[in-house]
Order: sequence, then C-alpha cells, then structure tokens
Amino acid sequence: QVQLVESGGGLVQAGGSLRLSCTASGRTFSSVVLGWFRQAPGKEREFVAVISKSGEITKYADSVKGRFTISRDNAKNTVYLQMDTLKPEDTAVYLCAADGVLYSGSAYSRSRNYDYWGQGTQVTVSS
Repeated sequence: QVQLVESGGGLVQAGGSLRLSCTASGRTFSSVVLGWFRQAPGKEREFVAVISKSGEITKYADSVKGRFTISRDNAKNTVYLQMDTLKPEDTAVYLCAADGVLYSGSAYSRSRNYDYWGQGTQVTVSS
C-alpha cells in the first residue's frame, strides 16, 4: 500500500509558476514510479509527467514539455512538479500516482496502469 498526499496548488496568473509536492508513505519510496496526472471538469484524466524509481528517466506530455519539470527526493519521500509559464488551459485538479513498474511505450501515460492515487490539488490559472 502507498498513501499519497499532494500539496502546493492554488490560483496563479497566466505566465506564473507553481510547484506541486506529493509525499508518499507506506512503502519504500524508491521502489515506486511516480506520475502526475490532471483532470479538468468534464474532461478525462490526462497524463502530465512520470519519473522512474531512481529519477534518471522522466517523460512528459507534449502539452507541458519545456514548461513543467518532474523531480523526486527519495530522502524526503517526495515527488515534485515544477510548473512554469502556466496557461489557463493548465487549470485542473492535479493528482499524484504511484506504481511499481515504469511501463514501456506509451503505457506509462495510461491512468489505469497506476495502482495508487492521491486526492488531488486544485490548480487554477487565470488569464
């Protein structure tokens, strides 16, 4: 079992920055792959970024590539999502997810491949 708690969401103007955090407990942190997804009202859950157990491999959705950075601190059991140059279309609930496997191909971007989820944190970007 893995428990995930997100924080750091809020209201920001377009062009601004936010850093989200997700703290995990219940399982050795370095044994899980961690991802960020987001879900806007009326839309499906959307992959944002994923980071491997060691932190050496990261992957991003095309919509956030070059603006968002995922990182992890295994000593603090925390994964981060640094979001820069935010746009109104980034508005969503951001959810942290964990799994024991980093899937190949495009499978890492599928929410059904993650076993553990946090409750989410709201990010609102005003124009």
